[in-house]
Amino acid sequence: MVGLRERKKQRTRRALIEAALRLFEEKGFEETTLAEIAAAADVSTRTFFSYFAAKEDVLFYDTGARAELAMSLLAGRAPDESPADVLMKVVDESMRMTATYEELTFENTELRIRLILTVPALQAKALLLLFDTQLALARALHDAYRDRLSLTEAAAAVGALVGAIKLAVFANLDNSRSLQEIWDTGRRAAQITLAGLRSLG
Repeated sequence: MVGLRERKKQRTRRALIEAALRLFEEKGFEETTLAEIAAAADVSTRTFFSYFAAKEDVLFYDTGARAELAMSLLAGRAPDESPADVLMKVVDESMRMTATYEELTFENTELRIRLILTVPALQAKALLLLFDTQLALARALHDAYRDRLSLTEAAAAVGALVGAIKLAVFANLDNSRSLQEIWDTGRRAAQITLAGLRSLG
């Protein structure tokens, strides 16, 4: 059971995320200041820095948690589970976490994704985080299947999967009118890619 102190921290964190998203949508990412986000969440800038190092970090609040989830799924995979099957599970669970983490609304989750995909400064940060996450995931996949996959094969599999999802989502961004459509696009790209990766191992 989550204690009172932890619940209070979660509420403050969620208030900062929601305030930032609201301001980013109303004013634009570049035009919104860190102080404005703190004020909108009714906390001090000092409190803001207890949760996030910079305003762009607000939009990447679940990156660490999703990476940990992926690693745990790979480490805990069933003996008869194929690399493609466990990667599909990683995709599904990561999407589920993104949609439910911090109890954000679907509208806020969709807005966050659109901001990350369309604001240049956020695209750049996303690419850096994505590279580190992919590298860690490739190594974890290799560790989970050392007798079946070389590190090169594991890296190629992860790179192909993540690249396909991101490009498919970005290419369809103008056509996707809801979070579910974004998820469906990403999952379909994953299925297509993993169909080809099933020859590995």
